[in-house]
Amino acid sequence: MKKALFLDRDGVINVEKEYLYKIEDFEFIDGIFELCQYYQKLGYLIIVVTNQSGIARKYYSEDDFALLTTFMKKQFLLNGIDITHVYHCPHHETVSGKCNCRKPAPGMLLKAKEDYNLDLANSIIIGDKERDIEAGLNAGLLETYLFDESKSVKNSKATRVVDKLDKIWKNRC
Repeated sequence: MKKALFLDRDGVINVEKEYLYKIEDFEFIDGIFELCQYYQKLGYLIIVVTNQSGIARKYYSEDDFALLTTFMKKQFLLNGIDITHVYHCPHHETVSGKCNCRKPAPGMLLKAKEDYNLDLANSIIIGDKERDIEAGLNAGLLETYLFDESKSVKNSKATRVVDKLDKIWKNRC
């Protein structure tokens, strides 16, 4: 079975901006490429799991999301990183009703397990919100990281709260 490094998008891969869908507004977080290179060398699949309620709210379309995703994946490839898959939840409970894919539900992670024969207990998730951590825990992941640049989170269910991405992988070296 394979292991995965699950990444939330907004706030982990890129700087959080409300309902981001334009390429010109996309800014990568410092250290994201080095983090992914490290885990890819260890044999982890790199998988993005992202809530995108802006689609349900009609702030942007599935096509807008796909265009930005293609740009993002190309930038990763230019840095020697293969994003195995990008799963997204286009729903929001107040607009489109409940679903099993919107984090903290584990649907996207469970779909990845099925699609790629993943060992979830030995996989990792990095998110910037507690719902990302909860999705990982709900899917059976044992290693979870909450990325909090502002150092404002006091209580988290995460294995560890970090304010810089390199604090995750450099401690493993």
